[in-house]
Amino acid sequence: MKAMRKISISFALFVFALATFAANPDTKAKNSAKPIELNRSVFIEKVHNFVKSPNEWKYLGDKPAIIDFHATWCGPCKQIAPVLAQLAAEYGDDIYIYKVDVDQEPDIAKAFGIRSVPSLLFIPHEGQPQMGQGNIPKASLKKVIDEFMLGKEPTE
Repeated sequence: MKAMRKISISFALFVFALATFAANPDTKAKNSAKPIELNRSVFIEKVHNFVKSPNEWKYLGDKPAIIDFHATWCGPCKQIAPVLAQLAAEYGDDIYIYKVDVDQEPDIAKAFGIRSVPSLLFIPHEGQPQMGQGNIPKASLKKVIDEFMLGKEPTE
């Protein structure tokens, strides 16, 4: 009898949590966001036309973005990938997180001078982007996103 009661209570809590999550579109949108793989044509359309304007930076996006230049064989790239997926879910519609496979898209990698992976390009909505390299810790990535890309005041 006690086991059935525990199961019933657990089920009721699960249903309540599910209903609460489904009713909140902001939570749903944020948790469903994930990194977006880019090819050459989509990169030119959504980020920067490096063919037409190789020497002049003009971001084409409508919100800040991170571009993860990575390779499938790269160990540190595999380590940072889940962190970027978590950040995509946490920040939802506030930023884009894009991925560019440097082996599949060598023209993009060459245009941005990518010589090692992972390399992350942090793009604010306005202004010049900044490059970061290596397996950057999540706390440091959040600081860059909040302060550099979203213009929030430092929390320290």
